[in-house]
Amino acid sequence: MDRVIKSPVRGCRDEKLLTQAAPQSGGSRSGPPVYSPPAVDSKTLTAPALKALYQVHRSSTQLRQTRQGLWLAALVYLLFGAADALLIPDVAFQTVIARVVVAVSALAVVEVLVTRRVDLRWVDLSCAATVVMGYLAWLVPSTHTMAEDAFRYYMLFGTIFMMSANLFFNLVFRMSVLTSLTIFVIFLISMFYAPALSFAQSAVIILFYASCFLFTSYVNWKLNEERYNVFLNAIEAAHQHDEAEKRGVALERLSNTDYLTGLENRRAVDKRLRDHWNDWQTEGKAFAAILVDVDFFKKYNDFYGHQSGDRCLILVANVLSETLKPLNASVGRYGGEEFIVLSRVTGRDQVMALGEIIRSAVEGLHLVHDQRRDGQAFVTVSVGASYTRPQTGPKLERIINEADRALYSAKANGRNCIRLFNPNDPLTSDDNENIAATLRMAIKNDLVNLVYQPIQNLKTGRVEAVESLMRMKMIDGTPLSPAQFIPVAERTGAILDLGLWAIRRACTEVLATGVAPMASVNVSAIQLKSRGFALAVSTILEETRVAGSQLAFEITEGIDMEGQSDVIRCITDLQALGIRIWLDDFGTGFAGLSWLRLFPFDTVKIDRSFLQDARRPAGRAMLEDIIRLIRNRGLKILIEGLETADHVELMHELGIELGQGYFLGRPAPIDEVRIKPFPRLASVGGR
Repeated sequence: MDRVIKSPVRGCRDEKLLTQAAPQSGGSRSGPPVYSPPAVDSKTLTAPALKALYQVHRSSTQLRQTRQGLWLAALVYLLFGAADALLIPDVAFQTVIARVVVAVSALAVVEVLVTRRVDLRWVDLSCAATVVMGYLAWLVPSTHTMAEDAFRYYMLFGTIFMMSANLFFNLVFRMSVLTSLTIFVIFLISMFYAPALSFAQSAVIILFYASCFLFTSYVNWKLNEERYNVFLNAIEAAHQHDEAEKRGVALERLSNTDYLTGLENRRAVDKRLRDHWNDWQTEGKAFAAILVDVDFFKKYNDFYGHQSGDRCLILVANVLSETLKPLNASVGRYGGEEFIVLSRVTGRDQVMALGEIIRSAVEGLHLVHDQRRDGQAFVTVSVGASYTRPQTGPKLERIINEADRALYSAKANGRNCIRLFNPNDPLTSDDNENIAATLRMAIKNDLVNLVYQPIQNLKTGRVEAVESLMRMKMIDGTPLSPAQFIPVAERTGAILDLGLWAIRRACTEVLATGVAPMASVNVSAIQLKSRGFALAVSTILEETRVAGSQLAFEITEGIDMEGQSDVIRCITDLQALGIRIWLDDFGTGFAGLSWLRLFPFDTVKIDRSFLQDARRPAGRAMLEDIIRLIRNRGLKILIEGLETADHVELMHELGIELGQGYFLGRPAPIDEVRIKPFPRLASVGGR
């Protein structure tokens, strides 16, 4: 490293990179330094810095190569003693002794230098000196031979030393040329002491030595140049590999992080939940699952606006994270305005205390919410909790179900409070939930219907498909959002009948009548796990006389497909019917990179959050990375959430063909579905 520190780049911006790329000590004292190729962008370094960095690289490998090469050269050098005995036997004893002395001395010197880890230039210098001394040790006694005719030919072998200086020891160009030139000069001087040659013989031998000098020097120059180019390619490859790893880490982090709050998303929470459950099953480590829901958030969002609503969720997420981190509890966003907290606990009192910490922390933010009608003017949360107990059911979903029912009880008791699951509390019973009761009669009493949102080809402006979206109302006509009734439907199993009803209705209203060429329907994990689902879908297709290729299923629920052979088998059966399988909400936690690895989806829908975030350079770069990832898998891309003309223009810039959003068409009943080209697309695309 002395040579690097003394390089011309000392004190400039490249010095830090050179220091980071220096060999690190490791292994035995006698071993060479441990070196890793520097993962730096060669385009950002100056030429002197690259040269100095190359010297660091060369130092890391040259010691070992020189050591091995010198042992081999010494062996060959000693074996040539047999040629001495054959061609110049009268002085062979002297030449062999000289060979042994030079070989042993050179090996001893290099071993000492390698052991002491001296600068490489001293090793190079010792090798150059070894070549010259080896030539002299053979040449001086050989010139006294009486076998003059044999020696006149034998002296041509002196060019081997010149070749070794240029080719064998990988010396730098200047040192190799100086070494071979020294041998050439020694040869010319020896002509005055060697047996006399005719003019023609002298001219031939001198010409041969000169040719070897020129040719081997040129080859050495080209080899050194090629080694330097290989080094440049290596550091560029290392840089590209490092960048690829960073992008992979970023995408992996993205797939586990909520885009808005920065907390763990549904996918990451589910994994952490499984880990806690496994520890409970194998080691008896109890834990609590606590659901936290922002009270009257829809009213807050509607009145103050979506940006203020997002800010509210971010503030709640931050205070939960800061409050719970010292308590070794994890917090994630479970969907919408709902958060989930997982923590090791020892009993009921600890769970209740943790719930109170959560409730009071959010209340302490004093975020104004004067649209509430319950006498409070600040943002609060309702907390529902459950924890592992001997009577807890054998399935993981049980504890989440209990926490959800406890949360329902907290809301029914006036909100801004904590409820721990109690199987004896009637408010936690599915049979007494109003929504659950309504679900049981929804289809029979026409309380549920479908609306359709167009999916358009941004190049042609034509509707290529419509997404079927379920809407529901209570008996008194009060509308329910999907976020309200879908989780309850999944918890109670009502989603199975509702799902088949939605598929049949989409086939009869849209496909059988030719309103749109294709319809997509959202399908949950519970449906995919249920026996006979694919057969039921096949029956619907046959009865409605609709081709499977006209139907697409959007998989939205964040399940772990690894190990779920029944789910993968069901999806495969559906695909065999011709049904397209779409991956919905990619990147939000409801889908992950592992899905792309495990199953060949037809289309991937990128969540609207990435489009909203594309206004920032970092957000746009992330969106481009996701698009590139999906395209590399050979899949179609559909981006949802197109709400402005700028969004459509961005889609044209990114080469996206399919889009969906309020700018292209809002969800509407079947008789209002737009199937003609969208008139504003042409002007947007031509700007």
